[in-house]
Amino acid sequence: MLASFMKIGSILTALALPFTQNTVLTRPNQMETSAGKNFHQFKMKTIDGKEIDFSQFKGKKIVVLNTASKCGYTPQYADWEKFHQANKDIVILGFPANEFGGQEPGTNAEIATFCQKNYGVSFQMMEKVVVKGGEKCELYKWLTDKNQNGWNEKEPSWNFCKYVINEKGELVNFFASGIKPTSPEFIAALNK
Repeated sequence: MLASFMKIGSILTALALPFTQNTVLTRPNQMETSAGKNFHQFKMKTIDGKEIDFSQFKGKKIVVLNTASKCGYTPQYADWEKFHQANKDIVILGFPANEFGGQEPGTNAEIATFCQKNYGVSFQMMEKVVVKGGEKCELYKWLTDKNQNGWNEKEPSWNFCKYVINEKGELVNFFASGIKPTSPEFIAALNK
């Protein structure tokens, strides 16, 4: 009986996925509370173990992606690399994560090799992190807790969700997996 319920749950999740892949959230114009912390206060490690102080990104827009190497959205690496080459003034940070279908099982070294070999990724890849649930890293806690970022509680719904940070280090948008850098909603958000 439990197996039947689990199977039904898996089917319902699969059916719901197409309806959430194009979700777009934008920070309200009039926020009641302000965030106590901003993006520029974080320090994290790159995929090759070097620490980056995010304060170096003050004055730049930042796109944070949770990535995976064995996902139907993995070809977005090529889209984001093309975007990166055309928009050097916008910082892209890729965070490999394994929470969705175990689609990023590799080590940091394996992920780095995969990204370079298959997609020529030159935007900044970060070390593998947890992006959903109780064990998520501090950055994703900030991105998904309105008490910390001021308005958003949306966790990544699958691989290749995007969070956009403005020049002041404030979270301003969430885009689900189906939104690409060429999507009108994404382009409009970056032009604000």
